[in-house]
Amino acid sequence: MESPDPERLLQCPYDKKHRIRACRFPYHLIKCKKNHPDVAKQLATCPFNARHLVPRAELSHHISICDDRCCIEQDVVIPTRNPGEETLPESTLLHPPCDEDWDKELAEENNTTPFIWGTTRFCDNKCPASNTAMEHKSNLASGKQVPKTQPWKNSGYGQ
Repeated sequence: MESPDPERLLQCPYDKKHRIRACRFPYHLIKCKKNHPDVAKQLATCPFNARHLVPRAELSHHISICDDRCCIEQDVVIPTRNPGEETLPESTLLHPPCDEDWDKELAEENNTTPFIWGTTRFCDNKCPASNTAMEHKSNLASGKQVPKTQPWKNSGYGQ
């Protein structure tokens, strides 16, 4: 197995003079592969570890002895089972109770009064009885007023 130390130096398979820290090795491989396309054609990538680049003729031998192969084989264990036998254990996951009623929420949304520009009807169903007679207050600075018509009415748009 390879050492987990990210600072250890690894030799580049494309240029034997290159010694790269393990933590930077994948990035270096990509860059160096572009710089050495003739060498890249002669190398094959190990199916168990993309950091392993070996001559194409030696790939099958490398696969048979690769240290990373055992890790993959442990993950791909095929369980043996008899017909009709349950393959997965019963789930012990308990779901919290749900008190949401989406149908009720949808019905409430459909019964709301739509907003209509320039009317006070929108607030009639929503406001408390004391506020049904709303005063027209504005948050605009003094000397400014709310427009009485919609801006696109007389502009030629939408006609």
